[in-house]
Amino acid sequence: MKLYKVYLFDFDYTLADSSRGIVMCFRNVLERHQHTGITDDEIKRTIGKTLQESFSILTGITDADTLEAYKKEYVKEADVHMTVNTFLFPETEEVLTRLKTCGAKIGIISTKYRYRIMELLSKKLPSNFLDIIVGGEDVKEPKPSPEGVLLAIKELGCNKEEVLYIGDSIVDAETAQAAQVDFAGVLHGATTREELSAYSHVEIMKSLSEL
Repeated sequence: MKLYKVYLFDFDYTLADSSRGIVMCFRNVLERHQHTGITDDEIKRTIGKTLQESFSILTGITDADTLEAYKKEYVKEADVHMTVNTFLFPETEEVLTRLKTCGAKIGIISTKYRYRIMELLSKKLPSNFLDIIVGGEDVKEPKPSPEGVLLAIKELGCNKEEVLYIGDSIVDAETAQAAQVDFAGVLHGATTREELSAYSHVEIMKSLSEL
């Protein structure tokens, strides 16, 4: 794989495993509203989508006000449970450090709130280690809209040809496609190699170490 000048990463299931916290928060909200029979795997399959989309998929609810209310309840749950139940993948710190040593710029594009990402990474990485973090509160349209990636490209002053976007899900593959940047998939999450391979990619990796 060629060396890029900019590496933009998804967060959940790409750099970190937050599935324990995510499942816990979803389950607390779902059970509070008597939504039963939903498996952990079904919840994990929605990781990467917006909270409203995820709740709609899991419950069948389409009413915008109800979905917004569930989102707000989830955020309150996440304030308590998310960071303590999120762990970087074993290779994450080493890979990011090596990329920085090679002179690359590093960023994160996520539907997760920026402050939540920073809360976790502040305990793991030096301050100002990342060149940019674009969270869900920083864009008008969530992934797979290219807005977040294009914002990072503009802020970092680079060309699309110099950028690799790395993610674990179909949403990430579609985001890279919409932004017209190269995509590399990583098989940390619930999405299969076959599902990711259906999209244009430079690599489908078992772990970030292959970067």
